[in-house]
Amino acid sequence: MEYTIMVAKTVDSPATLQYLAPHTEAALAEYFMYCERHSLIVYDDLSKQAQACRQMSLLLRRPPGHEVYLGDVFYLHSRLLEEVAKSSSQLVEGTMNALPIVETQSGDVSTYIPTNVISTTDGQIFLSTDLFNAGIKPAINAGIFVSRVGSATQIKAMKQVASKSKLVLAQFVELEAFAQFASNLDKSTQNQLARGQ
Repeated sequence: MEYTIMVAKTVDSPATLQYLAPHTEAALAEYFMYCERHSLIVYDDLSKQAQACRQMSLLLRRPPGHEVYLGDVFYLHSRLLEEVAKSSSQLVEGTMNALPIVETQSGDVSTYIPTNVISTTDGQIFLSTDLFNAGIKPAINAGIFVSRVGSATQIKAMKQVASKSKLVLAQFVELEAFAQFASNLDKSTQNQLARGQ
């Protein structure tokens, strides 16, 4: 923790502090980037910042937009995430990386805030409460993973392993749902289920 700075906001923090915390994190990370250091920001979580922004907007009597969020909440998050960069070698050799976290309601990634963050970032990991409760850890739902760059940045060996793993996992999820209703399964199906588990 020697090289760690924590900008903490709690649930009972005022909306203004919850709104400003990610901007403070970005400013600190940018400072270290220009000091030729490497920084990582974990935005935990941007949906709470959007709710704080909505709360402040309603208190200021500003007209609400989509899902009662302020119209520029998309701009707010995209601006935060687009600040992430690797500085030019002509200036300094620092980097600024970010891991944005967004909490979904009942696993729905199609609501306004998750879709905004998904449209700005690449390579999302969706963690599922159902998988976690079933004892699968890490509880990553590979079926919802989205990537625009994807395998284009991977070496050939990694592409082959990843594509086979995704296929096995997708088949496992499909067979597991089917196996709940089937009483007797053939040997190959049982083998696929065992491999997936």
